[in-house]
Amino acid sequence: MMKRILFTSALIFFASAWTGWNWKYLQQPAINRAEAIECLQMETLDAYQLEASTSGFAAMHPGPLKAEAVDRLGKMIRFPVVDGPEANAYFIPAKRKSDRWLIVIQEWWGLNDNIRDEADKYYSDLGDMNVIAVDMYDGRVAATPDSAMKIMRSADMSRMTAIIRGAIAYAGDKASIYSVGWCFGGMWSLQTAIIAGPKAKGTVMFYGRPESDIEKLKNIRCDVIGFFGNLDRSPAPAMVDAFEQNMTAVGKKLTVHRYDAGHGFANPSNPSFNKSATEDSYAKAIAFLKTH
Repeated sequence: MMKRILFTSALIFFASAWTGWNWKYLQQPAINRAEAIECLQMETLDAYQLEASTSGFAAMHPGPLKAEAVDRLGKMIRFPVVDGPEANAYFIPAKRKSDRWLIVIQEWWGLNDNIRDEADKYYSDLGDMNVIAVDMYDGRVAATPDSAMKIMRSADMSRMTAIIRGAIAYAGDKASIYSVGWCFGGMWSLQTAIIAGPKAKGTVMFYGRPESDIEKLKNIRCDVIGFFGNLDRSPAPAMVDAFEQNMTAVGKKLTVHRYDAGHGFANPSNPSFNKSATEDSYAKAIAFLKTH
């Protein structure tokens, strides 16, 4: 009888301890939860989707300012995607036939006017290159953090991977693939290098979540340059440090530039826009792409 009482008491104690710990864990801020998931080596894309669906992540993204209306250099097109509906993209063809393609990848907000502005700017400064800004949200564009979170919660990462594959296929068998993206797009810029394999010739990341899977990093065949903020929390400096270590471990060339700036520092439509950091990082990005 006494043993049964002691056993029951022990069960109650451990159950109470577990409930208290679990409640405490669930009350942690969103960013901390995402970092814990990263420590558990969750798939990078899934970890980003979970983090980007939280209020903590949304708090780092004030609503974007509306871009000024300008005459666009490109136009919207559609291209095939294997095992799915056609995808959309803002496309600017090279003035002369070229096998060089820059895939431009949107932020958390979607393919908005700011991304079209960036596509026009890269096209003008790079010269003989096709520029294609892919629509990863299939036509949806967010104007507020709440609407961006809703899109992210329902996002299909498999569909997005298929869109990137479709853009690479659209460029052609002989294409040299380059990529650039910001935040969500910075993460996908690196994923594009992984997906493109030997076609990839240069990758530019602006504060995107790095890939943490060593085996996936081994598939990268091109140099990578990344621009990150020391005041950023996604990715935090520690995550960038780990990225550098992982790339070195697999023998890949990664150049990292860090600025005393926060998340989204290179977006002119972001209220936290950092002009000096943006000008310096953009000049370095253009120089990187031209030399590759």
